[in-house]
Amino acid sequence: MKNVKAVLVGVMATVFISLPAQAAVGDRIVAVVNNEVITLSELNGAFEPYRIKLEEAYQGQEREKALAETRMTLLNRMIDGLLMEQESKKTGIVVREEEVTEAIKDLLAKRNIAQEDLPKRLAKEGTTLSTYRKEIRDQLMRIKLIRRDIKSRVAVTDEEIGEYYRKHREDYEGKESVRIRQIFLLFPKEDDPAVKEKLRAEAGEIHRRLVNSEPFDELAAKHSEGPAAATGGDIGFIERGMIIPEVEEVAFSLPLRQISGVIESSVGFHIVEVIDRRGAGIKDVETVREEIREKIDREKMEQKFEEWLNALRKKSHVEMKL
Repeated sequence: MKNVKAVLVGVMATVFISLPAQAAVGDRIVAVVNNEVITLSELNGAFEPYRIKLEEAYQGQEREKALAETRMTLLNRMIDGLLMEQESKKTGIVVREEEVTEAIKDLLAKRNIAQEDLPKRLAKEGTTLSTYRKEIRDQLMRIKLIRRDIKSRVAVTDEEIGEYYRKHREDYEGKESVRIRQIFLLFPKEDDPAVKEKLRAEAGEIHRRLVNSEPFDELAAKHSEGPAAATGGDIGFIERGMIIPEVEEVAFSLPLRQISGVIESSVGFHIVEVIDRRGAGIKDVETVREEIREKIDREKMEQKFEEWLNALRKKSHVEMKL
């Protein structure tokens, strides 16, 4: 189920809404999908959020071209959505209300959104909770449909995993990182050379005490102005590009458990100690086997999904009138 959901995140980025069987009076039909229709008002309603963004991003002929292409793409997606909905009904697939509620809870947790904030967010997007629940229900229905019709046809062999690993070994190179403790003395806001020299002398005295075996964590807690002072200056593991270049250069060249000299950067004086390392190097195939399996599985699912959808279109009556 996990891999099926991952495929749908990419393939069904636009949520398809179910459509009534008849157009409203004064409206017109833009597509016929078997015994159901898509109306102009439905297409316009679905297209409105895209129209606003495109008109902000483009001008002149480029705007008209982008609007026309996006409108046609959206109509095709609505047709595909209606075809899948019809196929789901034929197979008797049912989605319970509890499943919808659980799926919404999972989505909110992943996006760090409180349940009580959902209606406000939906209102800002121009929709309602009932409409949102229907969209989720439709997605779950299609997940079940695709799982039944497609998932059983997808398998990943050990040979495929090995071949993928050989071709993409550089993607699995572990990044070098060091865990450091830091004592940091911040430069004053005003550019006063005398104050700066006084601060340099203070950093030098702290360094002398460290060399004479006074505990790094105690001196950091007492003197450091960095955010990790309360934890003895321990800022955890860092990779290249995460900290000030002057400090990074020293940190990645220091032997384990050795105290640096006083480092001057653009923001202050630093003294660091490397307390752990994680080396660079290629991860072996066993370490990344499941990661590769899931990646190949997603790619195969996407391909099978497109094939399945094309076959569904061919056996259906689809007529576009836009």
